[in-house]
Amino acid sequence: MNAESDGRDEVVATATADPATGGADDERELGSRAPQYIQARRTLHLSWQVGVFVVGLAVVITGVIMLPLPGPGWVVIFGGMAIWATEFVWAQLVLRWTKRKLTEAAQRALDPKVRRRNLVLTTIGVVIVVVLLGIYLWKFGLVMPWKITE
Repeated sequence: MNAESDGRDEVVATATADPATGGADDERELGSRAPQYIQARRTLHLSWQVGVFVVGLAVVITGVIMLPLPGPGWVVIFGGMAIWATEFVWAQLVLRWTKRKLTEAAQRALDPKVRRRNLVLTTIGVVIVVVLLGIYLWKFGLVMPWKITE
């Protein structure tokens, strides 16, 4: 490279190092991801946004219903948020924050001190449950909840 640069030789970096995430910040630009021909027409774009919102809302409501019922409720809710994130900046920001927090939690969980602490706490919990179960069986015995007489 020349010592005297006129700016034409500069390379623009597309990924910047982010110390919080520990790697490259290659996230996409915020905003609508609708095709250009839809974005060019105001009424068509508004209709597109309403459709994306309704579909995302249906998916999120389905996920909320799945929370107390059997099913992958949180996965479906985040799927609905991802649908919203294709069109709405607020949903993109929420998903970025959620991804960052999940990455931080995963890194903390892999820390040897945290893993050791979790193993010790799990062992203590299992011992307490076994002792309580033993006391219950010693006091009341093993009685089946059904009566089978032959």
